[in-house]
Amino acid sequence: MTVNSAGDLRSKVAFQRKKEIVTDTQKSDRYGNALGEWKTVFECRARLQPRLGSEEVVAARLQGKQPYILTVRSSKASREVTPAWRAYDARAGMKADGVTPKRIFDIKSVSNVDERDQFLDFLVVQEG
Repeated sequence: MTVNSAGDLRSKVAFQRKKEIVTDTQKSDRYGNALGEWKTVFECRARLQPRLGSEEVVAARLQGKQPYILTVRSSKASREVTPAWRAYDARAGMKADGVTPKRIFDIKSVSNVDERDQFLDFLVVQEG
């Protein structure tokens, strides 16, 4: 099912970008990952459409992964989002620590499926 109007956008998500911490001695960890913390850039209405899940073996355990198609209105802010960003369910809120979101989505790809620049689709996978 495709999004036909703003009324289909029933969820609320926040997009975050990692704000890099610049130090004199180290700009990344030993694996090459940028050091920093996630900062919310913007929030918007969205549609979260579950896709068929998959399973992955991690540390000899089977872990389920739930992919979604996250659809938002195309805007200047949403067109800047890349797979280096992440999204979280703003309606679900934060964990007890008040900093960590309850539902985090790792962005895998971004596409303009309708080719009219009205909506953007993000292939995302729910973490945890």
